[in-house]
Amino acid sequence: MESLTHYFAVAFVSLSLASLTSARLRRRHSIMSDEQKDDLSLVLAASLTLLALIISFSFSMATNRYDQRKNFMEVEANAIGTDIACRLCATGRCRKGRALLSDYTKQLILFFINADDAHRTRIDERISQEEADLWAAVRGPAAA
Repeated sequence: MESLTHYFAVAFVSLSLASLTSARLRRRHSIMSDEQKDDLSLVLAASLTLLALIISFSFSMATNRYDQRKNFMEVEANAIGTDIACRLCATGRCRKGRALLSDYTKQLILFFINADDAHRTRIDERISQEEADLWAAVRGPAAA
């Protein structure tokens, strides 16, 4: 992701310089023929269009990252709820629940550390299963 950001930065700077250069050439060479002026204005329009396209892709990527961050926050909130549920059985009747909570926390840490989407999907499935097991282990002592 970092190299992609550098790519966009380099593209932004180079397209900006190309636009500025073409605008200065246009002002400096006022004795240009109409055909040359048309070519130069075409290059300027193309440069600005590419610049706008890169900016729009950047905003699109930022929106996707924001949505992904919201999903991560939801997972973390579910983890906190699970922890609270496990604390309900702190009386010692729920040792299995504490062991499940330990495994659940390790999987949750792996989920946030890992960058590979395929591996993260498998971890998410394991987290969901462990969360269901944890709730099943907590229900009995919590009802008592």
